[in-house]
Amino acid sequence: MERIMIINGSPRAPKSNSKRYAELFSRYCPVETDYYNLTKRNHRQLCELMAGYSDVLFVFPLYADALPVGFLDFLKELEANPPARKPMVSILINCGFLEYSQNEIAIEMMHIFCRKNDYRVGSILELGSGEAILGTPFKYVAVRAIKRLARSVAHGEHRTIKATMPLSKRLFIWASTYYWTAFGRKFGVSKSRMQTMQIEDGRLPDLPLAGE
Repeated sequence: MERIMIINGSPRAPKSNSKRYAELFSRYCPVETDYYNLTKRNHRQLCELMAGYSDVLFVFPLYADALPVGFLDFLKELEANPPARKPMVSILINCGFLEYSQNEIAIEMMHIFCRKNDYRVGSILELGSGEAILGTPFKYVAVRAIKRLARSVAHGEHRTIKATMPLSKRLFIWASTYYWTAFGRKFGVSKSRMQTMQIEDGRLPDLPLAGE
């Protein structure tokens, strides 16, 4: 029986945009899905559960041009404790950059892991402008791409899908600057302070990273 395991590898999994993308995938996927947040304590459990699924979809944000550290730790555990039956691996990665091509190094890291550990790679969605897109009139771009991803994984018609907001770089920079300035203002953080290292002094609220 076809079943898809969705693992959210975001460090902010319960409150992340990755969770919202996973929810959209489940909504439009024609086969059964089960969703799991990755935590520091459930790596071994998820490795064991994985044997019961035909497919696994990893959903995570781009961090420093690579994979989130917690997700890397999980992959180490998965390498040491592989499931008895290895599922097809599909990927939904999002970044805060306009260019979805920024995700390619992280995607190559996943390809290397899969080749080394004998996992087949299924479908991939590279999503740009991941932090903002669901809150804009361009939400349809992300939804449309996730629908395609869900159908391709469910039917085994694997492909690589790429999507981002249809904006010029100049307009995207202007819009993102406006968004983060307004976001900081809600927490009493000025634009000038956000542009200095003082934002790292520990006295500011826990603001999300640009890709998540």
